[in-house]
Formats: sequence, structure tokens, C-alpha cells
Amino acid sequence: MPHLPTPTLRFAALGVALLAALPLTTKPAAADATLVVEADTGKVLHAEHATYPWYPASTSKLMTMYLTLKAVKEARLTLDSLVTVSPVAVSQAPSKMGFAAGTQLTVDNALKMMMVKSANDIAVVLAEAVGGSVEGFADQMNAASRRLGMTQSSWVNPNGLPADEQITSPRDMAILARAILRELPEYEMYWHIPAIKFGRRVMRNTNGLIGRYPDADGMKTGFICASGFNVVATATRGGRKLIVVVFGSTSGAVRSEKAAQLFEKGFSNTGLSWLMPSLGTVDALQPIAAAPPNLRDDMCGKNRRRPATESAEEEETPSADTDSSSAFAATLQSLRGGMPKNAGPLLGPMAAFVPIPVYIGPKKNPGDPTLVAAAPKRKKPSAETAAVATAATKESLAKPALANAAGAAKPKTRQTATFAPASAKETPVALPGEKKKDAAAKPKKTAAKPAAKSDEKPAKQ
Repeated sequence: MPHLPTPTLRFAALGVALLAALPLTTKPAAADATLVVEADTGKVLHAEHATYPWYPASTSKLMTMYLTLKAVKEARLTLDSLVTVSPVAVSQAPSKMGFAAGTQLTVDNALKMMMVKSANDIAVVLAEAVGGSVEGFADQMNAASRRLGMTQSSWVNPNGLPADEQITSPRDMAILARAILRELPEYEMYWHIPAIKFGRRVMRNTNGLIGRYPDADGMKTGFICASGFNVVATATRGGRKLIVVVFGSTSGAVRSEKAAQLFEKGFSNTGLSWLMPSLGTVDALQPIAAAPPNLRDDMCGKNRRRPATESAEEEETPSADTDSSSAFAATLQSLRGGMPKNAGPLLGPMAAFVPIPVYIGPKKNPGDPTLVAAAPKRKKPSAETAAVATAATKESLAKPALANAAGAAKPKTRQTATFAPASAKETPVALPGEKKKDAAAKPKKTAAKPAAKSDEKPAKQ
């Protein structure tokens, strides 16, 4: 009998060893993969399925931004260089800006549209400008991956739209994020813009951490049905910057919640960190040779209570699939006054922000407060008629017109004016719900209408 415990202990040890090896040899038990890395040192603070291959979705645009800004830094392009929308760009699936083929815009405006709106068509515009073609740019993406040590990444397009060969991993994306921070610090504004304004249309950043998690300062989200909701995010606290990667979340809300929780875990210092085993650096994490999981049925299948779509990039509100006991739900309850005062929600309400104006065409003269192209010369009206007509014109010109919008094409003169951004004197934009309330509260205009009635319809919100 004294020998009975030995095989029992051996069996238990074998079971523990098998459980420990399970994530390295099979599909992840959870439908997501996460990683927390110190930006400066590359030290891994947390890793779960971090070297498992994954479809990157629109986080691919981080590589597109990286190569575009490298081209600018090496003087192969400038931020004011004009890039042209091609038929290939027009053919891209949403999310997109929807410009017509032949439309030109600056590299600066293209980067802002791609990073905030996550515009797939604009990613192709930049790829063709830098690499000559989508295929040529994909070659540059793969070459950059090899140089940076992103051994699990392969690229075939610049925007992350579904493709079996478009693969990366949380490990590789953290390596790319570190390279961006290290090599391109002077361009940091491009990955933490809260919103852009195109005509009267305000587009918030698809990254729901920006403006809601106080320390968040970048970078990029992504979603396709096969990948789930992804994010590569950065945050800084006390001079210390962390990179968090979350792949495979069930919604934009869950993605933001989980990233905020991981940031808190990384920033917290209990004084007992020396008791935890060292996870090494992100470059030293061992890649797993496997096919990426395909989450299409879970994300977009018929069995999901609220099926997502390939263009669901901007979902940042709680869905029917959000756990009612989660930190995100707790945040909402706290905002409604239903949580104790010491609950400390991680995601607060959206902070007020001033959207950055974007536009098509060449760089505008900074001295022009309207940034509107000059209108054709007409016969000078009387002073009274001119005052009334000016007020009506300002209201009608504010309506944006997308090149692929339904309906008849806009007249050329009107289209040129509607692409102009707002002036620099912007007021902070509040939450969408608050915006509607403010609009409802505005008094109706009583100014006399001009003799000729305008056929311009109010812009949709």
C-alpha cells in the first residue's frame, strides 16, 4: 500500500501536462486570443493563444499605414501628394468612403479616412500609390513582415477583406505595433484621431476605447465574420505605454470591454509580480503551426441572435450576445446610477471631441477659413438679395455627396463645394443621442426665404 500514491501522483502530473499542452496543439478553447506587451521593452505581461494564427481583418490597415508613412519618411511620397481612386478601389466592399473613380485626395486625408472610418477603398488607393498595384503592395507587406520578424503573417490585400491567405497572429500584430511606435513617432496623430468630418458628416473612430477609456491613445480595429471583432490598441499611464491585442471577440462592445480589462491588468502593480513566471518578450513567443480558426458560423451564422455582417466594423454598442454580468454591462448600469459608487467603470461615456476636417482634392490654403472652391462668377445682385442668398447657399452647400450614393449624379459645381470640410472653428461633438436632442431643441429659423425656392433636401443625419 505504501506505493499506491506514486502512480496516482504520476497520473495527476500527466493530466496537468496534457492540459498545459492543449492550447499548443488544438483549437483554442475560447473563441478569442489576447496579448499584453510593454511597448518599450517588448516584455509580455499576459498571453492567451497569442501565437495562434488568426485572420487580421481591418487591423491589416496598420501595415498599410506603416508602409505609407515609411514612404513619406523616405521622401518617396509627401503627405500632400495626390493619390487617385481607381476602379479597383471603387470595387471594394464596405466599409468605404465611396468616391468615384478618378477622384483625387492627399495622402494625409487618405490616411485619416482609412484609420478612422476604416475605409477599404482608401486602403487600396494608398496601396496603389505606394506599391503600384495591390499585388505589388502585398509584396511590400510581406517583405516588411519578414524584416520585422512577423513570422506568422502573410498578406494579399491592404485592407483585410476576407482572403484565406491573409493571416497574422496577436504576437505578430504586437510586433508591428511596436515598430510603428518606435519608427514613426512623429506621425502618431494618425492612429488616435477620435473622429473626422467630411462635409456635414461626422465619422467616429471605430476604436471604441478612444474617448471612453481615459488612457487609450490608438490604434486600429477590425472585423470580418471569419475573425470576429479584433483590436490592436495602445494606452499610456504614468509614462508607461502598453499594447493590447484582442482577436475574436463576439461584438465591438465586448472587444472594447476586454481590451480595457487587459490594460488595467497590465497597468496594475500589486508588488507580487516577481511571483509570476516570466513570459519573456513578444519576439521570443513560439509560433504555433496551425490553420486560423474560422468563426463565421459563430459571428454571422443563423444561430446567432443578432447576426453580424462583413461591414459591422463600427459596432460599439452592447448586443444581444453581451453578457449581462460583464464589465461593459456594469459600466452602463453605473452610468444609469444602478451601481455602487466604488464600482469604478472602465469604459466611461464618450468624451466630447472636435472632429478633424477631411476633404478631396489638393491641399487647401490654410489661410482660407472656408476651404471651399471659388464659385463661378455671376452678375452682382443687390445687397439685400445677396444677404438672403448667402444664408441659403451656406445651408445647401453643407450637404455631403458620396460618389456611389443612390440616385442621380450631383451637378458638378455643387459636388465640388459639398466636399469641402468645415472651418477650423468647430464645437465639440457629443454622443449621438445627445446630438439628436440638441438638434431638436434648436429654434426654427424665421429669416425670410429667397424668392426662388431651393430644391435641396435636408441632409440625412
